[in-house]
Amino acid sequence: MANPLIGIFRVKELRERIIFTALMLVVFRIGAVLPIPGINVRELSAYFLSEANSGNPIVDYLDLFAGGAFSNFSVFMLGIMPYISMSIIMQLLLIVFPNLKKISQEEGGRKKIQGYQRIGTVAVCIIQAFAVTQYAQSIINSGVNLLSMGMLPFSVIAIMTVTTGTMFLMWIGEQITRRGIGNGISLLIFAGIVARLPQALYELGQGVRNGDLNPVFVIVVFVVFVAVVALVVFEQQGQRKIQVNYAKRVVGRRMYGAQNTYIPFKINPSGVIPVIFASSILTFPLQIATNFGGNVAWLNTVSRILSPRGALYNILYILLIIFFAYFYTQVSLNPIEIAKQIRENGGSIPGIRAERIEEYLTKILNRIVLPGSLYLALIAVIPTFIQWAFNFPSSISYLMGGTSLLILVGVDLDTMSQVEGLLKMHHHEGLTRHGRLRGRNL
Repeated sequence: MANPLIGIFRVKELRERIIFTALMLVVFRIGAVLPIPGINVRELSAYFLSEANSGNPIVDYLDLFAGGAFSNFSVFMLGIMPYISMSIIMQLLLIVFPNLKKISQEEGGRKKIQGYQRIGTVAVCIIQAFAVTQYAQSIINSGVNLLSMGMLPFSVIAIMTVTTGTMFLMWIGEQITRRGIGNGISLLIFAGIVARLPQALYELGQGVRNGDLNPVFVIVVFVVFVAVVALVVFEQQGQRKIQVNYAKRVVGRRMYGAQNTYIPFKINPSGVIPVIFASSILTFPLQIATNFGGNVAWLNTVSRILSPRGALYNILYILLIIFFAYFYTQVSLNPIEIAKQIRENGGSIPGIRAERIEEYLTKILNRIVLPGSLYLALIAVIPTFIQWAFNFPSSISYLMGGTSLLILVGVDLDTMSQVEGLLKMHHHEGLTRHGRLRGRNL
């Protein structure tokens, strides 16, 4: 009875949330293998299994976030990335246009911004879905009988189906966040990565059996994998505590204050958001260039230059991770707003004058964010190093390090922290008997 896993299902609210989340993820996985109408599934499978196309790093990278749906030409082949891309664009627009930010701060303004974001997501989906039809055309041009109908009707059906699939995924993510457990959008990406692990392990075993991979290198990579997981957990849990003292104050007939508390600044305040955002920004042009590359020469060149194995791609990836680490930290932890709240509540930081609190907090955040972002960037480029050093297939290296590990560990910690919070709210012990989980809402 003291088993925390049994306690999870003894709490009715938690049990219902977990079952609802599991059912939504099952729907997501069914959609990931359900092909677009008009696709010849056998010809498609033969094309991706052929020697000329096996181990395509761009397709493997796009499949990483779509859970294998891209190579299946499924209704969910774009995944949730168009929604994330539009979220980034909207965040930037709120900073660039003060009137838009003013709307977001009004009563009901958040719903208006979400409405704009959904409309923008539809536009992004249509562009990417049209690019998918061009990619299908390039496959047909290579001699594959991919379609069971004409190109024009297929293009119309594909654009409508894929756009609807992404919008449906967005709805599933919102429902999981509201009625399930964990952050819905992050869990969809998490589920897609986990779903590809069995196939990756099978390919790894086949590579060792056929002599394509050195068993010693495989063991070394697994050791690196375990070490990276431990480092990610350690980094996600670390925090810098800023002490804040509150003076006594009288409100009505009651006296408040004389409290000593602290502000917990995470070593990496933005979590894995910079990695997801950077991946989304790079995935959009990469997919457009890849899908149109068969018909447009210069886009084919862009597709080769932006290959996930290339130097330019990894340099841009590192720079974007650092940029979004600072950007998201400023959005979620604004030193000016924090300092204002401290002063309004009669608080002070020992050794820091009241007018210099903003400067002090900004200095602390900058010192934390820089090493944290560099740490994220280092882990994110591990797959490229594994491919280069050990000649691992891209489908395996992407899942055994870097972005996938950061997302898996970050989402897992966040979900476990929510489960533990609900357990303790219903007077149960948490998931861990020693210490406590510090999750992060993705």
